[in-house]
Amino acid sequence: MAYVPRFTISPTLLAQVEQVAALRERIAGAVVDLAWIPALQKDSAARNVHASTAIEGNPLTLAQVRALEEGRQLAAADTRHQREVLNYFAGLRYIAKNAARKTLRHAEILRLHQILASEVMDQGEAGKYRTIFVRVGSYRPPPPEAVSGLMFELLQWWNTDSHELSPVLSSAIVHYRFEAIHPFADGNGRTGRALALWELYRRGFDTHHIFAVDEYYWADRPRYYAELARVCEAGDDLTAWLEYCTEGLVQTLERAWLRIQTIQVKSAEKVVLRPRQERLLSLLRDQGSMAPAEIWKALGVSRQGAMDLLKPLLSAGLVEKVGGKKTGRYALRNP
Repeated sequence: MAYVPRFTISPTLLAQVEQVAALRERIAGAVVDLAWIPALQKDSAARNVHASTAIEGNPLTLAQVRALEEGRQLAAADTRHQREVLNYFAGLRYIAKNAARKTLRHAEILRLHQILASEVMDQGEAGKYRTIFVRVGSYRPPPPEAVSGLMFELLQWWNTDSHELSPVLSSAIVHYRFEAIHPFADGNGRTGRALALWELYRRGFDTHHIFAVDEYYWADRPRYYAELARVCEAGDDLTAWLEYCTEGLVQTLERAWLRIQTIQVKSAEKVVLRPRQERLLSLLRDQGSMAPAEIWKALGVSRQGAMDLLKPLLSAGLVEKVGGKKTGRYALRNP
């Protein structure tokens, strides 16, 4: 029986898909120094690894994740947590290497899971479909004897009919359907998110691999799980899930654009944006300019905290102060 996803192109979904397309076009058209693309790729990979493993309870910070990728030792960190992170980096390298693959088979899915779940599974075997019943909260995935057939149907749809849809939609559908099947005894969350990213890669949506989509899911984990559960409650209608995922891509592309702007500035000082700095740049973009008091109130920080966020942005030329000493406001500086 063929897999046929059910959803409606709602006004909200249509508007968000159009917004995603516009943002992607802006990013694609940006004059980015090619020498900085590897730095963006490295940063996005670290952010995706940190977010996807953190969703599953890994306590390592983004700084620790970056340290592991650079080959540094984390003496105080649990060995398993380090292994989860290193596995995910290896998984991202695997899908990047196979980004141009036109057809995906069971073998590629099993290999990806083997890479991601090696030495970190609580039950089952890495790289093999489950042979046991599992439960995810109140949800009971299909029985183990149905897994191979359901995965065959998903792969058949993914390799054929999915091409008629925007990768914005097909990646979200693959993400949900994989999680619904839950084909492995453990490690399904990480694998499902990696597959969604793989779809964006192979369909040419994220050509340079600079989008950290998993940060969106990690930022509000309760909502992420609630949206997954909501599909089942809606009788497998994917409309709300697609709206949620496209909302995430809008936010992801907005953040990517801000990071690109940091490397377009002609400055010797380059900054790696912290989440609150990204939020500040978004506020300045939306409001034009802000007084100091408006900034620390909006960000929920002290006056000194606001200045600590502003100083690197001012030094790098991303933000400038306009107006007098007492009436001064902060605004984005055009590259």
